Amino acid sequence: MGCCIADLRNKEVICKSNGARLGHVDDVEIDTCNGKLVSLIIYGRGRGLGFFGKCDDIVIPWCDIDVIGEDTILVNFCCPPPPPKPQKNKWFAG
Repeated sequence: MGCCIADLRNKEVICKSNGARLGHVDDVEIDTCNGKLVSLIIYGRGRGLGFFGKCDDIVIPWCDIDVIGEDTILVNFCCPPPPPKPQKNKWFAG
């Protein structure tokens, strides 16, 4: 069974180790010298409606892709956890 690159955009990417949903495929990287798919790219989500930038893109190498199913892609790749939020000072320093 074959799969077009356009079909990948509709598939959700899920990390096999913890079940985390990484997002949907937004782009792919292709080695133009040998015509092979190198990686899948999931664009980072916007923070605060995009006013505060966006998270880093997720680049999943081809070797980390385990299964490409009808609706999902299972990967052996997990993103590092987001950095911890800074603690707010409960006491007013004045």
